[in-house]
Amino acid sequence: MNRLSTKWFRKWAKKVELSNQSLLDAINDLETGLSTVDLGGHLFKVRVKSKHSGKSSSYRTIIAFKAEDIALFIFGFRKNEKSNISKNELGYFKKLANDLLSLDSKQLAKAISTKVLFNLEDIK
Repeated sequence: MNRLSTKWFRKWAKKVELSNQSLLDAINDLETGLSTVDLGGHLFKVRVKSKHSGKSSSYRTIIAFKAEDIALFIFGFRKNEKSNISKNELGYFKKLANDLLSLDSKQLAKAISTKVLFNLEDIK
């Protein structure tokens, strides 16, 4: 399975000091249905714990996901700064998820090599 993030998400995750392990754990939670909300259109909101607290008061991430194929982090926010995403944001994220999930393996490889997308397992 490809475990990826967008360039924007990677920059945000570094800024808030989310570890790659926390993100990989969030994908495992998504696969098992823990701490997740199905937003439709292969889009999920998943809780991610921070360094200094548990999941309930930490971060929320928006992940485009196809089981056993790809998990792609596209957006994140701190729970105490934003209660939820708006309907406009949801529409945008669904369109983005559809576009990103329709990329074939060659297109994904090119997006990774040109640093448009990042493989979470390659990031230290």
